Amino acid sequence: MNTSQLTMQNSDGPRKTLHKYATEYTLLGTAHVSKASANEVRQLISSDAFDAVAIELCPARFASLKDPDALAKLDLFQVIKQGKAGMVAANLALGSFQQRVAEESGIAPGEEMKAAIEEAGKKNLPLLVIDRDVGVTLKRVYRSVPWWQRAGLITGLVGSLFSRQKVSPEDIEKLKEGDMLESTFSEFAADSKQLYQALIAERDHYMALRLAQENGDSQYKKVLVVVGAGHLKGLEESLNGHLPEDPSEQLAVLNSVPPGNQWMKYVPWLVVALILSGFAIGFSRDTGLGLQMVLDWVLINGGLSALGVLIAGGHPLTVLTAFVAAPLTSLNPTIGAGFVAAAAEIFFRKPKVADFSQLRQDTATLKGWWKNRVSRTLLVFIMATLGSAIGTYVGGFVVFEQLIN
Repeated sequence: MNTSQLTMQNSDGPRKTLHKYATEYTLLGTAHVSKASANEVRQLISSDAFDAVAIELCPARFASLKDPDALAKLDLFQVIKQGKAGMVAANLALGSFQQRVAEESGIAPGEEMKAAIEEAGKKNLPLLVIDRDVGVTLKRVYRSVPWWQRAGLITGLVGSLFSRQKVSPEDIEKLKEGDMLESTFSEFAADSKQLYQALIAERDHYMALRLAQENGDSQYKKVLVVVGAGHLKGLEESLNGHLPEDPSEQLAVLNSVPPGNQWMKYVPWLVVALILSGFAIGFSRDTGLGLQMVLDWVLINGGLSALGVLIAGGHPLTVLTAFVAAPLTSLNPTIGAGFVAAAAEIFFRKPKVADFSQLRQDTATLKGWWKNRVSRTLLVFIMATLGSAIGTYVGGFVVFEQLIN
């Protein structure tokens, strides 16, 4: 039997109470940057009215909140080697928006989640971590929209870094309608059914499934669920709906990343084949023509990748490394110019412990991205990759233009 009601009395954030089987769930809507929300969480847990607390955090964010120095243990080289540099940079960009709001409001990001963790620990209450990994969500968001709309998502993410608009108390209250993901992509989510599904609806259902998984035998009779207020309606609907006895299968589906277009993985190899064919045709016609084509390729591809590293503030020798590496790596899709350039930057300017410990604070400002050696290395990777990618197509066009003329 399922029943639910919305409660607003004596509450800074909206609450919904519902019954699922033998458990009463109290869903508390919070602002992720709000002292009032944090205080309310503490008051509710200290009231001894609950025997378990669930929070809108994934294991990675939970670990980060419990261990603020976790970033200091980051192996930057492995992050880049495993192809996670872009994801780490995206997470930092998202966090920078919330950090900026926090600095203007005087409240640390995720204060209400920290309050839930601390108070549950004091009361020896089980703490249920129910949200989906933010990396999986970002990947599903990215794959959910057509390729021509993805540039808009990236622009929105980057725009959150450049925006310096003053955040008013009213704006902070509006954050009760969603977390940093929704805040950053809200404009797109409002107009895209696919984006809304991946960003919000899926997470609502995912959290309901996780509650069912953690409390399958109704061992917890009264559970406080602390989530952003924007998730209340969807989470309530999912809890009131049918939930499988074993949610693992549905969770696995929501945790998977849809495959990209299969034909895209052949594009780099096709480009390589075309460029090498162009060189071969050029040399077969005239050695001078072939050498000129190779020189143009090196100058354009290497030059644009080196320019990217220069914009990112890379070490002078990293700039030179990118210039030399890009023309070669562009003809070998198994390794990228960004990886080589980032490895060089780490070698020439190895990040210090202080860079890791100050990473979140530094990336809250645009200037800080270039100041911090960790974030600057991520920028080197991204800009070297982007420069080489542009150089590959521009250089390829120049090569074939010479063959035609």
